[in-house]
Amino acid sequence: MKIAILDAYTANPGDLSWEAFEKLGELSIYERTAPEELLERCKDVTAVLSNKVPLKREHITALPQLQYIGVTATGYNIIDTIAARENQIAVTNVPGYSTDSVAQCVFAHILELSNHTALHAEAVRNDAWTKSPDFCFWHKPIRELHNLTLGLIGFGAIAQAVAKIGRAFGMRIIAHTRTAKDIPDVEFVDRETLFKESDFISLHCPLTNDTEGIINSVNLKLMKSDALLINTGRGQLVDEQALADALNNEEIGGAGLDVLSSEPPQSNNPLLSAKNCFITPHIAWASKAARQRLIDQCFDNLKAFIGGQRLNRVESPL
Repeated sequence: MKIAILDAYTANPGDLSWEAFEKLGELSIYERTAPEELLERCKDVTAVLSNKVPLKREHITALPQLQYIGVTATGYNIIDTIAARENQIAVTNVPGYSTDSVAQCVFAHILELSNHTALHAEAVRNDAWTKSPDFCFWHKPIRELHNLTLGLIGFGAIAQAVAKIGRAFGMRIIAHTRTAKDIPDVEFVDRETLFKESDFISLHCPLTNDTEGIINSVNLKLMKSDALLINTGRGQLVDEQALADALNNEEIGGAGLDVLSSEPPQSNNPLLSAKNCFITPHIAWASKAARQRLIDQCFDNLKAFIGGQRLNRVESPL
């Protein structure tokens, strides 16, 4: 079996190992693969692993040796799963590997927006404390999370992990989801109530026709003037111009974003220069522990396929 990893760098920039895959076949590792390089690199390959390199119908039909596509992520929208099934190609993904890391990133943003740690650390570095007439100072108000309301849009595994952390801080947890669950200390509310009552809103819903642009000018106007938005889900959940306008006009208090609608973003993305907007480069999933789980599960998925077993198989109807 010939195996190709098309975009290995993000999952493993050198601090982990792909060595286990060498037990399964002849391995080729590419840090990145441009669209025009894909067919040449995969022409004799039996199994392909890809995170963000799309395999469309025209690629799948042009690769007669291909039997397996392993997505090194949870989302698998980069794969034409219908074409894969038509050509009897197995597709797998890796669910759940980054739950704790993403929940941690949500609170990294919440705490930065509440305590302004980076701002005050930089002020100290610039001698503001050594020159202060008082024993302490603060440049922005510091918010205590206890008794504040954390609103979760969507309530899957990551949102539930976020809720658990929020409860540890003494926060009130409310959630809006298509299917309410019986969860202690979580109030399930309608969408309008969540926007109106939340001090923090964190997005954890799938990207669908109903949720695309759920953060828009209408819903932003429902939010408290000091409410904070967190998005570690999908960039397309946010109308970016509407959010930038709300931030710049101080209609809401701030935003912590780990995802944008286009990645890497265009230099003219309005959120890059918006007030009180803190953006991290899609790293919520990227702790070393989470990336190791990802690689381990990718190996297990491929090993199971070779052994005739179905593990984390993505199904797509014809």
